[in-house]
Amino acid sequence: MTSTNSVSDLPLPPGKFGLPFLGEALSFLRDPQFAQKRHQQYGSTFKTSLFGQPTIFMRGAEAMRFLFSNEEQYFTVSWPDTTRALLGKQSLPLQTGGEHQSRRKLLAQAFMPRALGGYIETMETISDRYLQRWTQLKQFAWYPELRNYTLDIACQLLVGLDDGSQTPLGESFETWCQGLFALPINLPWTKLGRALRCRQQLLAQIESIVRQRQVSDSLATDALGLLIKATDEDGNSLSLEELKDQILNLLFAGHETLTSAIASFCLLTAQHPEILAELRAEQKKFPPAEPLTLEQLKQMTYLDRVLKEVLRFVPPVGGGFRRVLQTCNFNGYQLPQGWNILYQIGPTHQDDRIYPQPERFDPDRFSERASAEQKYGYVPFGGGVRECLGKEFARLEMKIFAARLLRDYDWQLLPSQNLEMSVMPTPHPIDGLKVNFQQSTK
Repeated sequence: MTSTNSVSDLPLPPGKFGLPFLGEALSFLRDPQFAQKRHQQYGSTFKTSLFGQPTIFMRGAEAMRFLFSNEEQYFTVSWPDTTRALLGKQSLPLQTGGEHQSRRKLLAQAFMPRALGGYIETMETISDRYLQRWTQLKQFAWYPELRNYTLDIACQLLVGLDDGSQTPLGESFETWCQGLFALPINLPWTKLGRALRCRQQLLAQIESIVRQRQVSDSLATDALGLLIKATDEDGNSLSLEELKDQILNLLFAGHETLTSAIASFCLLTAQHPEILAELRAEQKKFPPAEPLTLEQLKQMTYLDRVLKEVLRFVPPVGGGFRRVLQTCNFNGYQLPQGWNILYQIGPTHQDDRIYPQPERFDPDRFSERASAEQKYGYVPFGGGVRECLGKEFARLEMKIFAARLLRDYDWQLLPSQNLEMSVMPTPHPIDGLKVNFQQSTK
């Protein structure tokens, strides 16, 4: 699996390029089974073209190990032009090499255990407010509500903004999100065109918040306060322009994928009453009236396993892009310099050699010590030096939400709804996850 002198003599992966310029992009965006069909035809590695860019799809633990172990040697991060334009060139996902490492260390200060411990009270307070609201609504589509819930937490903890989903920032943010993986057509009425306008509005709103915070007497202990004060090894702090891009990226990371994960937890536990019963039994071990602590959350080991299986079963992020820096050999195929790689998380999590009966939702598969294969066969947060910076923030929020929900509330899926998953921008039930919700009488 290493580069050799004869690598240029190796064959390209099987596959086809499709139409001029567009390649197979329309099928990729419209057909949820796009990759699965081609894997069945060509195997675990195949080539295609997306918007004129030759792209190799890769899945499986072996491919993940090869990609994540060779960052900045054979591969560097790559995103579609539309995503780059909307995230901003100074956001962490687009930074590479030493700049990425330096900024990652600086941003990590907002996700250290001490910082996370300070977020628990806010997460609990907002969770309880929404849970009480849902008991009053009784029957509703849960997914849109969960979007507001995670956005309120992200806005409160990242920029100190109350009820963020109900503010102009919240409205702009939703339109911006819809453009991230849209067709690359920048016209005023397209998803991309609207999203680019909203990006400018969001940056103006974030700049106003930052400037207010910079002149205030005390910097709050939210992520923005920590990042304004943070400095790198040379004593440099983030510029205003970079701070705006980084905060926008953190808001996205702390909202979009978390909503998907929490919605999947709600759906899958409703569909598996025996797992739900065991989750409730575990929660009875903890004093219901006491605020949650990091120590209590660590002791919720069955909830840990269930959440791990949720992220295996319906990973919120489908994969990631890399660009080949240097032509190399993977399993006898040539990966040419300049081509894109799209590594796939969902299909990697379906490997029946690592996960027997992968189509079953089974938290007990995580009860034993993870195998070496599972290290690269379980990658909901990516891997290597670019593993998701906020993964512990995400786990914390998921756990707090689940603990508060399981202790005092019941929910049932309403009949006659489509529970199949739409995959854009992140997986969620097509009909919005309609439920009947009430306070528990047990």
